[in-house]
Amino acid sequence: MTSPASTGSQPVTRTALIVFARAPVPGSAKTRLISALGADGAAALARRMLDHTVATALASELGPVTLCVTPDPCHPAFAAFATDARVRLDAQQGRGLGDRMRRALLRALHTVPRALLFGTDCPALSSMMLREAAARLDGHDLAFVPATDGGYVLVGASAAVADRVPQTFDGIDWGTDRVMVQTRARLEAAGLRSVELPALPDIDRPEDLRWVPSDWMPRSQGGRAPA
Repeated sequence: MTSPASTGSQPVTRTALIVFARAPVPGSAKTRLISALGADGAAALARRMLDHTVATALASELGPVTLCVTPDPCHPAFAAFATDARVRLDAQQGRGLGDRMRRALLRALHTVPRALLFGTDCPALSSMMLREAAARLDGHDLAFVPATDGGYVLVGASAAVADRVPQTFDGIDWGTDRVMVQTRARLEAAGLRSVELPALPDIDRPEDLRWVPSDWMPRSQGGRAPA
């Protein structure tokens, strides 16, 4: 089902980039980091990761960038992006994470041959990796960047299999270490060809803060929180 990803593929164009984001509001952003950073510190880090992820998407020069947000594209936290002509703001739609991701990918695949969807929690996700994931979709139905905690930080899909994309998100225990294992089983059952790039850490819990660049840490914390 899967095959190893190469690192030398040429970049491709006309790939929709969908960044999933929550408004970086104290008390509701990165709540599992509040114990280490405080509510304001966790929100400040969330804002830093949001800005970095959008900049990374734009730097890939693959195609249109959509910032798909919750709770509302008109939220003040997204005001800076509303004035950037390179970024389209859209609302997340659906009842759960899987449904929201499925809907966002299918909307994009109506207009472009391939789409990548990823969150803002992985500082290590680079524009080079985005280009690699897009290039690998020329020979595969879906592409993933797994997360080291058992989930994944990126999913990409080809328009050629848009009708089967929904099966990828059915019956997944989101937020657990079973996400990637269950997803592989769904892919195999659907007969979809997938490729996985090297796994990367995402930033969800205090022990993940060791993967955050030191100059991103909230100043009030005096540097990096202990792992």
